[in-house]
Formats: sequence, structure tokens, C-alpha cells
Amino acid sequence: MKTKLFLCALLLQGGLLTAQNMTDASLFLRSDSTSSIGHVSSESGDLYNALGHHGPAIENEWLGLRLYFDKKAAIDVYSKANRGLELAEYKWYPTPEQQMNGKGADYYKVGPTVGLGGIRLWDGENVVPLHPVANRSARVVKEGSVSFMEMLSEDVPYRNGKVDILVRVTVYSGLRKAKVEAFALSDEEVVFVTGINYHPGQQVVVEEDCIFTWGLHPEDVAAEQVDLGAAIFVNQDDFSQKMDDGNQHLFVSKPGKYISYWISSANSKEPLVNSLERFIDFSKMESKRK
Repeated sequence: MKTKLFLCALLLQGGLLTAQNMTDASLFLRSDSTSSIGHVSSESGDLYNALGHHGPAIENEWLGLRLYFDKKAAIDVYSKANRGLELAEYKWYPTPEQQMNGKGADYYKVGPTVGLGGIRLWDGENVVPLHPVANRSARVVKEGSVSFMEMLSEDVPYRNGKVDILVRVTVYSGLRKAKVEAFALSDEEVVFVTGINYHPGQQVVVEEDCIFTWGLHPEDVAAEQVDLGAAIFVNQDDFSQKMDDGNQHLFVSKPGKYISYWISSANSKEPLVNSLERFIDFSKMESKRK
């Protein structure tokens, strides 16, 4: 009972923060980390090594997210131990000393998967990456009480033609979850694929319209290993099937030109959501907010 009261207090605290913009967006070249840019593009579709944090990034007071600017176009997570904005100062990678003193870290391991809620396509038999492309571009925007990042992959080979796919990820002040949207900018409908990855030893809870994971990721860039929670929430009416390929649980959409869903994350250094059970309880309480 005390845990649920604490979680309710946390939700109320988040609601009080929506009046101010507790979000941020970040996009910059590694060659000039002091200068922010709003938009970037590449005909190769790969600026992974040229961009700071390997692509566009956004955050709110609870977590950070980035889109890899390469063939994976996956979504990765920046985890925080304390509420606040960190991207502008720490650029996704605080020093080990800063991490041990309460700053965030990169505990999440994407590997070859979609990560947490990344987008790919389904051709009826196989998952199709958003690659190769004629051009890939990205932009970040901070406005009102939200920040969002977009990535447009143009001329992606799909079935017997080519399609343009736009992915948008939005974070909101006071909400631990983020909204992911995908748009097919084409005449024909497509079948989207999204999902959530997992690693050996993690706890995985699969429900009809959501999946939760909790445990250690085999990441080697953080100062320490910390249990990490991740979740994806979908409208099951938008999807035709679920699959488990041994590395990730995937949702395959019904044919269409638009899909949306929500993702979230927490970690064991956060006192009120420091276990799988607390993370699930908090997430389900937050999902009921109007």
C-alpha cells in the first residue's frame, strides 16, 4: 500500500511539472560539440560516427532517447538516477565519476535489434530494415512542453517498390513514457514492425497490449551495471501478430500508413520504480492519466 501511495505522489509531481518545459533536444556534430544543429541529412544514410550520441536525441526529466543514424534506425535509452535534464551538459556520456555521483548512463544494449520501439517493415516473410536509402535526414524540435526527434528514410526498398518512412519520437514534461509514431509517405500501405529487445537473465512480462523487461543489459560503456526496465504499450487493434525471434519481441502491424504506440523505461537506482513490480504498477497507473 505504501508503494502505491508513493507512486501516486510521483504521478502528481509529474503533473505539476507539465506547465514548464522539462524536456530538451540535442543534435550536433562530433567535430563541433558546442554548436547545436536543427537538421542533418546524408545520402549514405549513415552518420553514426559523425554525430554526437550517434544521432538525434531527446529527453525529459525521467529519461533520454536517441535514434541511431544508420541502417538500424533503432531507439536507445539514456537512464537517469535523479530527475533533471542532462543532455546539454553531459552529451549522453557522463564520466565514470559523474555517473557514480548521480548522473545518468547508457545501460541499454540495442545490438542488431529495434531496441526499444524502433521501426522496421514486414514484407510478409521477413523483417525489412530502413536501409538502403537514397537519403536519410533527421531533425529535433523543442517547443511548448514537449521535445521531439524525427528521422526520414527515403526510397527504402520494400516489396516491389520503394517507400519513404518517417519516424517521430516525442517526450512530454511530467510523463515517463514517450510516444513513437511512424508514417509511410507513399501511395501504398505498408506493414510496420516494432518491438522491444531482451537479453539472457532478464525478466520478461508479455501481456496482450504491452511488454515489460527488467534486468541487466550486456553494456560495457557505463561505469557500473544497473538493472534496467523497459516497456512498450500498443493498441492491439493496430497489430496482426506478435513474434519472438530470440532477441526481441516484435509486433507486426496491420497494413496502413500510420502507427503509434508508447515506450517507457526505469532503473534500479530510482527509488520509487526500482523493481519490475514497481515499474509495472507505475506504468499502468500512468497510462490511466487523462
